Amino acid sequence: MAIQVEDIFKALSTVQDPDLKKDLVTLNMVKDVAVNGKEVSFTVVLTTPACPLKEKIRQDCEAAIQQISADLVLRITMTANVNTLRASTPIMPKVKNIIAVASGKGGVGKSTVTANLAVALARTGAKVGLIDADIFGPSIPTMFNCETAQPGVIKNGDKNVIIPVEQYGVKLLSIGFLTPADGAIVWRGPMASSAFRQFMIDADWGELDYMLIDMPPGTSDIHLTLVQTVAVTGAVIITTPQKVALADAQKGLAMFTQKQINVPILGVIENMAYFTPAELPNNKYYIFGKDGGKVLASRNDVDFLGEIPLVQSIREAGDNGKPIVMTSEIVANAFEEVAQNLARAVALRNLETPTQKVEFTVHSHPTH
Repeated sequence: MAIQVEDIFKALSTVQDPDLKKDLVTLNMVKDVAVNGKEVSFTVVLTTPACPLKEKIRQDCEAAIQQISADLVLRITMTANVNTLRASTPIMPKVKNIIAVASGKGGVGKSTVTANLAVALARTGAKVGLIDADIFGPSIPTMFNCETAQPGVIKNGDKNVIIPVEQYGVKLLSIGFLTPADGAIVWRGPMASSAFRQFMIDADWGELDYMLIDMPPGTSDIHLTLVQTVAVTGAVIITTPQKVALADAQKGLAMFTQKQINVPILGVIENMAYFTPAELPNNKYYIFGKDGGKVLASRNDVDFLGEIPLVQSIREAGDNGKPIVMTSEIVANAFEEVAQNLARAVALRNLETPTQKVEFTVHSHPTH
C-alpha cells in the first residue's frame, strides 16, 4: 500500500521536542510534508535557531519514519521560527520577545554578558536588537566598537523615527550615541525614562526575534517605564557568587515577581563564577565563592542558565569593542551555551500565559 502524507504525520507525532516535552505535530513544528513514491520530504520548524538539540530532533524524525519503511529516501529541512506571545502589540509590533537583563547592583558584568548574549544569538541566525537602558553609564557603544556612531532619523509623516545602529548583526540604541563620550549625563529620573521610552516607541526596529534590554543596576524608574510601556517576555538576573551580590540580585529578582508587575524570571546567570589564568586554562579558582548563582536560582525555583568565568580576555575583548563570543577563545563556548539556554527558556515561556503590559500607577507621596 502506498505511503500517505497522513502516515508521515502519524509517525512524527511520536517524536518529542526534548525541551518542550510535546510531540512535533502537536507543537505545529512539521510543515510541507510531501510523499513522492519512495521519497518523503518535510520541514521541521524549530522554536529558535539557537536550538542545541537540532541534530537529535533530526535523528529522531529519521528513526520514526523508518519505522514505516526502511527503504524510504528522506529529505528533511531544519529551519526555525522563534515563537512569541507578543502578537499585535502597537509598540515594537514586529519584536517577538523582549528580555530584560537586570542585576541588583553594579559591577557584576551585566553589560558584558548582555553584549555577548546578543551577538551569540545573532550568530545562530536570529534577528537581535539591544537597547542600552543604563542611561547614566552606557557601555554598549564601547563594547560594540561604535562610540562615534549616530542613529539615523527619518521622517514618517509628522513624526521623527530613529533608525538603530547595526553592528555585528545586532541592532543597537544607546544614550551613549546621543551624548559626548567623555561627558557626564546629569538627568532627573523622568528625563532618563523619557529617553528610554523613545528608544522603544520612536525607533524602527523592524522584525526581531529577541530584543535584549541592558537595564541599569538596582530597581529604578527605568524598570517601571519598561514594564509599563511594553509586554516583557521575561527577565534574566545577572549575579556574581559573593554574598553581597546575591543579596542585591535577590532584590532585583523580587521586583520583577511582584504581583502588580509579574514578569517571569527566565533564569539566573552567574558571571565571574571562577578565575582561570591564561597559562593554566584547566584550573578553576573560586575567588568570589562557589555556586552562588545556582543557589539563588534554586531558592527562587527558576532556571540556572549557566556560569561565565572571570577571564582576562573577556575584559580585553569588551574594551577592544569586539565581544569575545566572536573569537575562537574557548571561553566563547560559555556564552554560546548560556545563549542556547536562554533561547530554550524563552521558547518554554511562550507556551505559557500571555505577556502583559503593567497598568498600575505609581503615586508620589508628599514630603514633610
